[in-house]
Amino acid sequence: MATVDLILPQHRYVIEITPGSLSWLGERLRAVAAHQRAAIIVDETLTDTYGKTARLSLKEAGYAVTCTTMTSTERHKSLDTVRTLYDHLLLDRLERKSPVIALGGGVVGDVAGFVAATYLRGVPFVQCPTTLLAMVDASVGGKVGVNVPQGKNLIGAFHQPRLVLCDTDTLKSLPGRELRCGLAECVKHGVIRSPRKFEWLEKHLDNVLALDAKALVELVHWNVQIKAKVVMADEKEAGERAHLNFGHTFAHAIEAATSHLSSGDEDEASGAYHHGEAVSLGMVAATRLAVDAGQCPGEVLERLIALLDRIGLPTAATPGRLHEAAALIELMRMDKKVAGGRIRLVLPRELGKVTVTDEATDAQIAAAWKSLAG
Repeated sequence: MATVDLILPQHRYVIEITPGSLSWLGERLRAVAAHQRAAIIVDETLTDTYGKTARLSLKEAGYAVTCTTMTSTERHKSLDTVRTLYDHLLLDRLERKSPVIALGGGVVGDVAGFVAATYLRGVPFVQCPTTLLAMVDASVGGKVGVNVPQGKNLIGAFHQPRLVLCDTDTLKSLPGRELRCGLAECVKHGVIRSPRKFEWLEKHLDNVLALDAKALVELVHWNVQIKAKVVMADEKEAGERAHLNFGHTFAHAIEAATSHLSSGDEDEASGAYHHGEAVSLGMVAATRLAVDAGQCPGEVLERLIALLDRIGLPTAATPGRLHEAAALIELMRMDKKVAGGRIRLVLPRELGKVTVTDEATDAQIAAAWKSLAG
């Protein structure tokens, strides 16, 4: 088992990374949120697999279990879904000490976490992420929330979990596209904090893609270490935590611009970019802007593109899938990190070091957008 302790002024919890850990969820939950009842909010596609394992473990530990499913697409990461989940918890009379467990990817974790943060003014919360993206990013740090028509994650809260249980066996059944999307966040962590880990990913990528058990545990472990260290330094994103947004201001605009292409299923045939794919494009755009401004060596962009290409993530936009640069810049102004009408970007200086700036001009940002079209 690999573990990471996350210690904050008002919270302390453990992130556990090990194969098969869902089998002892009930035992671990008893140690951090003992009560008569517990609620699981689970991705509807996992109900009869990992959901069944989790429910059995909870029942063996003496919990009366309420299990509610949800569809894990960005379209369902909404206040309508939250209202439905409230209804289930109220119907089953979940109390203030009853833990809510998220079982699924980042969408499930964000929605379940928002429900836990607001139901009865806050109940215990546990994350059981089943995707790489959720394990290395969304499940750690306490950010929870939902989307609204105006943009992603504009309604939310900080609600730290009592425990994060990463069962790396779940990654072996993950669709290839979802694994690649999770790797985008791993690349991000290397760029913003660790040249050594960026190099580790370059060297061990084949083992990761082959779903080697040891490589998966090591991959999740070092990424969680980076994410946890940043969160501990800046829990509420007053400064350093903003570094985790490298590529994301561009990415959120891409997601907003292409969401109308989604069929609602967000499968391989959909025209919408998945989050990790948008982050991949966003990192390329941000790094190219930094290189063109003379603030970052060109080698960083070359290595970044080479690694993303090997993973199978996009480094240039498919023709016709993005709006004109001016429209994309306006979407960027809807980002929740905008201050005084100025777009804030995280730009690399070198591998392992980034800076936050609001001094990029519209012309520089437009050039970065245009570069994605080749």
